[in-house]
Amino acid sequence: MELAHSLLLNEEACNQLGEVQKAEFIFDWLRYLEKLLLATSRSDVKEKQKTLVEQLLSLLNSSPGPPTRKLLAKNLGILYGIGDTFSVYETIDKCNDLIRSKDDSPSYLPTKLSQGRYEIMLSLQNILKGLGAAATPCHRDIYKAARSCLTDRSMAVRCAAAKGTVLAKAIISKHPGAAASRQSIRRVSLEEVLELLGTGFLRGSSGFLRASGDMLKGTSSVSRDVRVGITQAYVVFISTLGGAWLEKNFAAILSHMLSLVSQSHPKVTQAQADAVCGRRCVSFILRATVGGLLGEKAQIAAAKDICQAIWKLKKVVDAVMCDGNLETRLGSTDVAASQHMLVCALQELGNLIHGLGTTAAPLLQDSSAGVLDSVISVILHPSISVRLTAAWCLHCIAVALPSYLTPLLDRCLERLTVLKSSPEAVTGFSFAVAALLGAVKHCPLGIPHGKGKIILTLAEDLLCSATQNSRLSAQRTQAGWLLIAALMTLGPAVVSHHLARVLLLWKCVFPVSPKDLETEKSRGDSFTWQVTLEGRAGALCAIKSFVSHCGDLLTEEVIQRLLPPLPCAVDLLTRLSSIIKTYGSPLKTPSVVYRQRLYELLILLPPETYEGHLCAILKELAADLTGPDIQVAASTFLLPPLCHQDDLLLLSPLLQETDHRFIEEQLLLSNGIACGSLEYDPYSIYEKDVGGDSVPKPLPPTLSVISSAVKLFGVVCAHVGEAQRLLTLEQLLDSIKHTKGARQQVVQLHVISSVSSFLKYVAGSKGSLGPEEMRRPALALVIGALESPNPLVRCAAAEAWARLAQVVDDGPFTASLAQVSFDKLKSARDVVTRTGHSLALGSLHRHLGGISSQHLNSCVGILYTLSQDSTSPDVQTWALHSLSLIIDSAGPLYYPHVEPTLSLIIMLLLNVPPTHAEVHQSLGRCLNALITTLGPELQGNSTSVSTLRTSCLLGCAVMQDNPDCLVQAQAISCLQQLHMFAPRHVNLSSLVSCLCVNLCSPYLLLRRAVLACLRQLVQREAAEVSEHAVTLAKDSREELTPDANIREVGLEGALLTLLDKETDQRLCHDIKETLNHMLTSMAVDKLSFWLKLCKDVLAASADFTAVTCVDTMQEEEGDKGDDASVLTTRSDDRSHPFTNPRWATRVFAAECVCRIINQCESAHCAHFDIALAQEMKKRDSRSDFLVLHLADLIRMAFMAATDHSDQLRLSGLQTLLIVIRRFATIPEPEFPGHVILEQYQANVGAALRPAFTSETAPDVTAKACQVCSAWIASGVVSDLNDLRRVHHLLVSSLTKIQAGKEALSHLYNESASTMEILAVLKAWAEVYIIAVERHKNNKQPLKTTSCPEESCRNGSDSSPGLLDLVHTDLGTLSRLWLAALQDFALLTLPSEFVSQLPIEGGAFYTAETSENAKLHYNNSWALILHATALWLTSTGFVVADPDEGASNLSRPVTPTSMCQGSSSGAIAKSPEDVYSDRFHLILGISVEFLCSLRSDATMESITACLHALQALLDVPWPRSKIGSDQALGIELLNVLHRVILTRESPSIQLASLEVVRQIICAAQEHVKEKRRSAEVDDGAAEKETLPEFGEGKDTGGLVPGKSLVFATLELCVCILVRQLPELNPKLTGSPGIKATKPQMLSEDGSRLVSAALVILSELPAVCSPEGSISILPTILYLTVGVLRETAVKLPGGQLSSTAAASLQALKGILSSPMARAEKSQTAWTDLLRSALTTILDYWDPVDGTHQELDEVSLLTAITVFILSTSPEVTIIPCLQKRCIEKFKVTLEIKDAMVQIKTYQLLLSIFQYPNPAVSYPYIYSLVSCIVEKLQEIDQKNPEDTAELQIFQEGVKVLEALVTIAEEQHRSQLVACLLPILISFLLDENALGSATSIMRNLHDFALQNLMQIGPQYSSVFKSVMASSPSLKARLEAAIKGNQESVKVGTPTSKHTKHPGKNSSIQLKTSFL
Repeated sequence: MELAHSLLLNEEACNQLGEVQKAEFIFDWLRYLEKLLLATSRSDVKEKQKTLVEQLLSLLNSSPGPPTRKLLAKNLGILYGIGDTFSVYETIDKCNDLIRSKDDSPSYLPTKLSQGRYEIMLSLQNILKGLGAAATPCHRDIYKAARSCLTDRSMAVRCAAAKGTVLAKAIISKHPGAAASRQSIRRVSLEEVLELLGTGFLRGSSGFLRASGDMLKGTSSVSRDVRVGITQAYVVFISTLGGAWLEKNFAAILSHMLSLVSQSHPKVTQAQADAVCGRRCVSFILRATVGGLLGEKAQIAAAKDICQAIWKLKKVVDAVMCDGNLETRLGSTDVAASQHMLVCALQELGNLIHGLGTTAAPLLQDSSAGVLDSVISVILHPSISVRLTAAWCLHCIAVALPSYLTPLLDRCLERLTVLKSSPEAVTGFSFAVAALLGAVKHCPLGIPHGKGKIILTLAEDLLCSATQNSRLSAQRTQAGWLLIAALMTLGPAVVSHHLARVLLLWKCVFPVSPKDLETEKSRGDSFTWQVTLEGRAGALCAIKSFVSHCGDLLTEEVIQRLLPPLPCAVDLLTRLSSIIKTYGSPLKTPSVVYRQRLYELLILLPPETYEGHLCAILKELAADLTGPDIQVAASTFLLPPLCHQDDLLLLSPLLQETDHRFIEEQLLLSNGIACGSLEYDPYSIYEKDVGGDSVPKPLPPTLSVISSAVKLFGVVCAHVGEAQRLLTLEQLLDSIKHTKGARQQVVQLHVISSVSSFLKYVAGSKGSLGPEEMRRPALALVIGALESPNPLVRCAAAEAWARLAQVVDDGPFTASLAQVSFDKLKSARDVVTRTGHSLALGSLHRHLGGISSQHLNSCVGILYTLSQDSTSPDVQTWALHSLSLIIDSAGPLYYPHVEPTLSLIIMLLLNVPPTHAEVHQSLGRCLNALITTLGPELQGNSTSVSTLRTSCLLGCAVMQDNPDCLVQAQAISCLQQLHMFAPRHVNLSSLVSCLCVNLCSPYLLLRRAVLACLRQLVQREAAEVSEHAVTLAKDSREELTPDANIREVGLEGALLTLLDKETDQRLCHDIKETLNHMLTSMAVDKLSFWLKLCKDVLAASADFTAVTCVDTMQEEEGDKGDDASVLTTRSDDRSHPFTNPRWATRVFAAECVCRIINQCESAHCAHFDIALAQEMKKRDSRSDFLVLHLADLIRMAFMAATDHSDQLRLSGLQTLLIVIRRFATIPEPEFPGHVILEQYQANVGAALRPAFTSETAPDVTAKACQVCSAWIASGVVSDLNDLRRVHHLLVSSLTKIQAGKEALSHLYNESASTMEILAVLKAWAEVYIIAVERHKNNKQPLKTTSCPEESCRNGSDSSPGLLDLVHTDLGTLSRLWLAALQDFALLTLPSEFVSQLPIEGGAFYTAETSENAKLHYNNSWALILHATALWLTSTGFVVADPDEGASNLSRPVTPTSMCQGSSSGAIAKSPEDVYSDRFHLILGISVEFLCSLRSDATMESITACLHALQALLDVPWPRSKIGSDQALGIELLNVLHRVILTRESPSIQLASLEVVRQIICAAQEHVKEKRRSAEVDDGAAEKETLPEFGEGKDTGGLVPGKSLVFATLELCVCILVRQLPELNPKLTGSPGIKATKPQMLSEDGSRLVSAALVILSELPAVCSPEGSISILPTILYLTVGVLRETAVKLPGGQLSSTAAASLQALKGILSSPMARAEKSQTAWTDLLRSALTTILDYWDPVDGTHQELDEVSLLTAITVFILSTSPEVTIIPCLQKRCIEKFKVTLEIKDAMVQIKTYQLLLSIFQYPNPAVSYPYIYSLVSCIVEKLQEIDQKNPEDTAELQIFQEGVKVLEALVTIAEEQHRSQLVACLLPILISFLLDENALGSATSIMRNLHDFALQNLMQIGPQYSSVFKSVMASSPSLKARLEAAIKGNQESVKVGTPTSKHTKHPGKNSSIQLKTSFL
């Protein structure tokens, strides 16, 4: 293909190619040429122009296909535009000649003519566009031609003609010609336009437009078509003028729309079917314009206008109804006239409010509008459809504003009770109640539980009183059952309480036995039968509702109670026809309704339940489906569910999803049939709405009964015996044969539907068809249908054909089916057979996978041939569709066919006229399937692959240029597939441009394709997509998509705008996903852009008043100059990228803000550090950080949190919460000690305040409580007065909830109050926990906070303050907390204890709503538990309840003995029992939770639970409980062990270890206490006889499972080995052989290890002496092992934290009293010596391992042994010698820090009081030390380390002086003085000395000053003996004289001791 990329066509290359490749080559060259010409310089073009024109014209002569022609023409146009125009006329002449040459072969003629007319119209359009005003003279002729084409048979021609006429008009208005023509144009007023459209809507063909002939193959009448067309025209007309215009003219439009369905136009409303369709059209216009174009404020205004209209219509009705004469009342045309107008008005009002959600609150509060009153007033309207629609409108209001649900329900129930004797009121208000009950499932907060009982009682009352008054019996019966059926939608939680009563009513509605039914038949009259059938149908419906909404209650027992009336119900079904014969036709409709209800119920019940009646039911079904009285063929609602979704694309475009589905549905039904409407089935009013927010649209009973019968037939036929099944199928076959004409079509339709349903059911339940003789009738039925003239029937039959093969599941049979189709296709010539059987082949492949390769070849061959049959586009379409199914299902088997298929597709794409869009759509599906089959292979580089790839891309390009939107959608999804498999080869920029252009396409399926593709693209390359979109928008002259302003707000902004306007749920989901992907990958880099987008969306309607002022301004301007105003408002809007976004879009924007914050968390740390961010911003102004936008974040959260919409308030509060959590600790650099959030405290307070007003919904208040506690706990505000603002809100809530579950709002379900109460208690708990924590930290100044600013901020004044704030309410809180915990404990009990639960529920939940309440308790119990534990700790379990006895609060005493001393007459509990209960409550909840941690248990809960246990064990009393109950301690340890094993989080493991430590402490205390009391008791007795306390008793044995110590060891080993696997001897062989280097653990790791060591060191104290001997080896091995593994050399001689911990633990173990207890002393001594030996062995290991160990750590360990054990452990010579050796070695180490540490350790040993221990060290090491000091004396120290060594050495010598005996002291002092004096400086030297020398001088002088007076005689003698020393000392003192004035003692000469003094010393010591 590269050869095609040149300016001139490479004819040589082109001629070598085959036909298809040649066409591809030419097309590719033309595409390339188009781009090239625009980029080439004019001179170059002119040079080659002649050749180019010739080449293009010769191509034109070779009759290329439409896409190629289009490109040719385009290129010629560009060429003449750039180059010379001299040959242009020749070219035009040549074209004219071509047009005149005719090919009149009959086969070609019809298509050619219509195709020709289509092209001519397009050509005229282009001529008009190009000539502009110059074409005026020909306008009349063009118009005539176009006018005749407007009524052409071909749709494409009509569309093209319409475009042309519009264009002509537009050009005239733009270029007004002569003056004469100017006068003839006048402004058309709105009234005239509406009048014109209205005429068309009402009269259809007459004088409006000559309607087309048979448009949809005879299935629809003219008027319906035209009416739908005009409906579309209205929408386009209003949309074009825009939202601002609609807002201004809404009143006029509304009255016009409603007038369309008023009685003044009887043609629209005289037949019910027409009236329903007319209403639908009007509703659609209102929905599409008011719902789509207006912002929320304007919608509220529109709703007020609609209310006005309703009031006006109501007045008319009232006037008539007041007239006493009954005849005039009912017959009045005015009443009938108003009904359809009211239905439309009410529906739109409901939809408007439903869309507005809680933003509609001001509308309903506005008494002048009187929305609720107006709707409720028309509930009494005489017309049933008005009553139903009014009820539906109430449903919408309740879903939108849940706070109105209960009041509305109460109001309707009250009216229903009062007006029981008015038939209108009974039906109207029962509809309303049912509709409101249907709304409950959309309102998470629900309604009070008690309403169910009231409604059921009322329903029973209505049913019982039905017989009392014949005028009301039908209405009361219907109302009673309707209420019961609606009640069932409330679900098992409510229904379970009333089930018995409902089942009783159900049992009573049918006679008991068939005999009674017989007698009943002979009694009564037509009227009583009507009522009876109504009642029974209602009962069936109620049970159906029960089965479908309360599945959980369908236990075996309940099913048994449901069954008895069923036989009777079926019996009645079989007798209906005879009853109708007896009592006449009034019973026809009730009997049809009864049938339908029974069928619906049976479909839901398992077939086993009515086994005995299957045959009877089957007979009835067969009669229904083939009965003589059925006239209508409604294939469009029966068959689509039975066809495959993909095959429906073949059929009428009306079956596809479009935005106009609502009105186009009616075109599918033939003329006499009404489309669905609420009045056909009042029971549908409570069902879940089918399509989003639109009203339910049940079909008329005559149609829906067929639909139910078909479904049920499938089930029943599959369950009857085989003989019966065969019989039935044969009967059905006969019934088709015995009918003729239209009647036959209807029967065939019903039969094929039933058979399809049967086959679908059998295939779905993996059943089989039965014996072979079944196949024949089934096959005959399906084949007949495959050749039906109705395409839908053929579609369903093809599906049934495949299912038949699936159900028979026999290879030869399947092959024979395929053979049947092959034979038919080879022989048949008619379209019907060919289409039906080609689809049958595709369907077979789809259901059975690739059948066999031989079949595949034959299928593909036949379909190739059919798809090239250009005489019949239908055959091509079906054949290609079938081919796409085969490609899909064959998978890799299809490879051999890929190339020929691709060539075929390309050839057809290039040759099929664009008017046959359906062929192109099928081609698109084939191409898509091929691309999927090729898959990742498309990335390959071989020539064959690249040829395939080029062809695919070329096919996509052809489809992109197709005028049909669905073909374009196919092109986009093909490109999407290509991009997935071969991303490098798809041109992203052109793909993105195509997507942007179609982003706001009016076609739903095209928009869906665009977004599906975008969603995939942005997952990989979001930034590129976004850049391409903006670049394209900037480059293109006009805006790509006028609705989405990409140029200003980028693709992201355009998507947000689209999200705001879009109504299709699936599309909205895709838009959100796309935006989320873009946000994830780009938000951090384009931070300002994203935040601005969100802010613009949130700010666009944050302030209703601001919006209003702007709007009034616009309106005033608007009045001055009509059309100019449209432009001014438009340009005004541009300053604000988003005009009035809906609440849902604003919620999404708020969620985006939260996501952006999350994204920044994982990015650069500067996002949360203002100082760093400002600094980096200075360095590079482009960098951008979140913290710099804090003001915006707060503002957005504030705007959202204070909106009218509850959902938005919740999102705003969530955003605020995240902002507080993320930014609370960031310091403010300009004001040290403060944080940046502090300046926003007013905003936070203002955002929270509205959530605490009385009318706020509980879920908003609950969320706000969470934010309050987070704000108080964050510590941002330290000043108590400032905190009080928010604290006050929490106090007000606390007051509100003190009254418990009784006093809270009765608007919602009781579980909503539970949620609110618990949210308040949880918030307080969080505040209390923080207050206690801060109080603790301030009392212990050692625990410093993480940064200095914080510690001074939480200064001593603030934190007690916070605790004081809580303290006032603590009494109340503690009681409520305990009550909540007790509730939680009751709710978590296993189901077998249900019977023991209190009947009335708990303190905060009612028994009936316990299931819903559980969820709320689960969210809040953990923090409440922690807070309660802290409170109990603070009272130390010594204070009884503060209000014990005196209940000074209004709250009733809870029915629990838990919190109160006395419980209703029971014996008063002792304080001990109360504590014990509380203790066990907290312990029980914790253990229950920690025992069975579910995967969804939050970290917060686990941590809170562990902290609660810690707090509990902080006080003596609970410790004594645990200590004294060993089993309990072990249980707890096992639970904690399990937590540590299952939760990896270090914080949780640390918290668990802390609890373990406390348990061990408790055990220690217990053992001590027992020992003490035993000693006291046996004071006189002998010590030896005392029993042993502690674990291990006299034997030392520890029993696993019974031993606390053993459990603890297990747990500690688990922690240690997980951090240091080398400790496990199994892993490392025998200890000490295969060792590794010591390692540093992570900070968390070392904390865990340290905590475990602390616990280990505490264990001996829990044991008896014998027990301690058993565990000591383990403990020592682990402790010493940790030292070995973690003693890493650190700079500065520090110990690693783990080494320090192990030394600490070692010290604890060594100083254990057990080491000295007489029973264990010898064993301990041996073990400790072994441990010391082990440590010494680490030092000089056998095999040279561990040379990396830190000497300081090991020396310290040795020192710990020397100092902490009893002397006999370390003074045995062999050990002592080795220890001394180690000290000598370390003193020689050059590292200064090691030396310093060694001196320090020696100092502690030298000072050891026992001479047996210390003297050997002194003798061995003093001489070394003195020598070292003298060395320093020779060379002056150079750094602080050496200085420190000297100082430490001197300290050691000074210590020796004090220890030494009197006679040796003088020699030591004589040794020390010369060393000290040698460092003194005289005044000259002092001036020039380094700081080190000066420090040394000061140190020496200071020491001398101390020693001199202490040992004056020695001092004097040394001075006397050495004059040089004396002189030096005097000089130094003189130098220091300024600061220190001390007299020097007179010196006496003494002999200089000289160098061997140290040796003398040694000997004299001995």
